[in-house]
Amino acid sequence: MTAICKPATVTEAIDAGQPIFDAELRPHRSLSPRGFLLLMLAVCGISFAGGLAFYLAGAWPVIGFLGADLLLIYLAFKINYRSGRLVERLYLTRDRLTVRRVWPGGRSRAWEFQPYWLQVVFDEEAAAQERFDCPLILRSHGKSLMVGSFLTRQERGEVASALRAALARVRQPCRPATKVQSVRPSTSRIE
Repeated sequence: MTAICKPATVTEAIDAGQPIFDAELRPHRSLSPRGFLLLMLAVCGISFAGGLAFYLAGAWPVIGFLGADLLLIYLAFKINYRSGRLVERLYLTRDRLTVRRVWPGGRSRAWEFQPYWLQVVFDEEAAAQERFDCPLILRSHGKSLMVGSFLTRQERGEVASALRAALARVRQPCRPATKVQSVRPSTSRIE
């Protein structure tokens, strides 16, 4: 997972458009592009050596199957890397939580929730017991949305805790601004 969580600043956001919580969630890919290149070179080398041995033994049709294996390994990794381009962004302001999901093909969709009624549903007990059925769900007014399905249980728990803390700050009653009174001296006259 690559989660970039920016919690609220110390000062409370007064403006409704100012961000209180901003998190970008991305799936984790453990093999870097350089690692992928090295892996493919190693697999090609092994396939070439095996293909040469089979060719010298007179079993030349095996070379085609080794080539097909190489192609399938390459395609499987490319599909995996493509799915790794999924992005979910959670953006909380005083008046709304916006969840924007961008799929690998570029298609995007946004959901908006009113933060005062929003429930962040995550079962910490299920996560502690290492059960797999502990999704992170945002629920409000009969709508629900599962976010971070590609994250680990621990990462979903961290996002849930950070989002709950930000929602608690949003739900605090606004303190009225101190009224500045203008004082005019009694001797002043308008001429």
